[in-house]
Amino acid sequence: MKKTILWGALMTVFPLIAQEVTFTSQNIATIGYSRAIVDMNGDHLDDIISVSNNNIQIFHQQEDGSFNMVNIDTPPATHLPSWSIAAADYDRNGYTDLLYGGGSGVTFMRANDNGTAYAEISGSEFVFSQRSNFVDINNDGHLDAFVCHDIDNNVYYLNDGSGNLAFNQGGFSIVPNGNYGSVWVDYDNDRDVDLFLAKCGSSIPVNEIHRNNGDGTYTEVGIETNLEDEIQTWSSAWADYDNDGDMDAWIGASSFAGGFHRLMRNNGDGTFTDVMVGSGLENFNSTDVENATYDFNNDGYADIASSNTILYGNGDLTFTVGAPTTFTNRAFGDANNDGFVDAFFGNTIYYNNGNSNNWLKVNTVGTESNIDGIGARVEITSAMGTQIRDVRSGEGFGSMSSLNTHFGLGADDTVDITVYWTSGIIDIVEGVDANQSIEVVEGSTLGLEDTVVDNLILYPNPTSDILNLGTVSDFDNPIYTIFDASGKRVANAKLTSETIDVSYLAQGNYFLRVFDKNLIRTQRFIKK
Repeated sequence: MKKTILWGALMTVFPLIAQEVTFTSQNIATIGYSRAIVDMNGDHLDDIISVSNNNIQIFHQQEDGSFNMVNIDTPPATHLPSWSIAAADYDRNGYTDLLYGGGSGVTFMRANDNGTAYAEISGSEFVFSQRSNFVDINNDGHLDAFVCHDIDNNVYYLNDGSGNLAFNQGGFSIVPNGNYGSVWVDYDNDRDVDLFLAKCGSSIPVNEIHRNNGDGTYTEVGIETNLEDEIQTWSSAWADYDNDGDMDAWIGASSFAGGFHRLMRNNGDGTFTDVMVGSGLENFNSTDVENATYDFNNDGYADIASSNTILYGNGDLTFTVGAPTTFTNRAFGDANNDGFVDAFFGNTIYYNNGNSNNWLKVNTVGTESNIDGIGARVEITSAMGTQIRDVRSGEGFGSMSSLNTHFGLGADDTVDITVYWTSGIIDIVEGVDANQSIEVVEGSTLGLEDTVVDNLILYPNPTSDILNLGTVSDFDNPIYTIFDASGKRVANAKLTSETIDVSYLAQGNYFLRVFDKNLIRTQRFIKK
């Protein structure tokens, strides 16, 4: 404990200078398209993946950081990942499936029940693919797929619950072209994922953000949020760069034809402010199509990888531009299980040489939500404060990075973990030691019944239309979730008044949960 207290005191008196890390490159005998580092067999160790027309090559990572390479023959792929690749277990069989985003269409490679073979699934639809993602778009507990379309409305594939994906197009494009970099992120802290689109093209289309309304619909709010702009950009990097509990954005320019990079501070009220001036990045004149964020030096502050350079976060939305690195900015993960984030592209792994800082990896396993926990918010608290991550499949532009959430801890050696699942379930794990990977299974620590209290007053109860709440002054920016009797989430939104309209609900028994960062209270009610 003395070590942790001293660390916090030193940070207060002497602001930290960013600890730069170095990388050591090592060749690896990959074949084909090589830009994915992600767990393929459910052991939470990041594997190296390379694909070709009729082959998936997997370097399975072992506990000691070594690799066991296997080549799996596949049916010929109608489309190859010439533009992007995404990965997730969309049929919940314990083995990771792949999405190939090609120049004229999309191919899915679906793993069998022991990971030894793949089925090739391609549609006839023309899709000029850019960034692709796996995400639960309609929050039914099943992973869907999303693909940016460069010259038309974006496309998405809805999962019927049996692993069958149905093609859909439209609804996620205000300007139906120039859709390059999609990232699914909970920007407004209402515990469901929203969609930011980085846009590029000859017509200079504006960036878009589509807010999840919590009922299966989305609303584009680029103007209201101040995220609409004409920057030519292929990707963005979202993280809590000032550790204040909400997601900020680095929007990296791919050229300066439409404007300079933007560093957008989340104001906590659904709006953003450009804070490039004074950030230390005003003269960062390099451009790139790939932008990503990790804590590369494990100091507890999110960094940005852009143009093969690490922009080291200082924890206050200022950055230190690192020395030129040897790594290629594409796919990221922990390739040798040492707790530091490495890079991979082509036939080279760039191993992070690390330092003495502590770390933690949290591996999410969904039960009511999708099995990978994609879309979940992972929050950790240690002596230095609170950090957040969203579990995502598909960041940056073309590559696929780890599904494990990684945290740097500096000198802190104990943390508490909270996972907010897309189902509405919340799990809390306290007193976790640093320097390990921990698996959190959805629903394993906190159930609805555990949070039922007497001091969350609801009236009238039963009710036919309006549910009135007693005082909620104890909460800070609360969110409410309504569950049916089976525990399924049926509503989710920010609580902005002391009344909730439940007239649309069917008759029956329900739970209302109100929560913020510190309090969770649940009460039963009857809709008549």
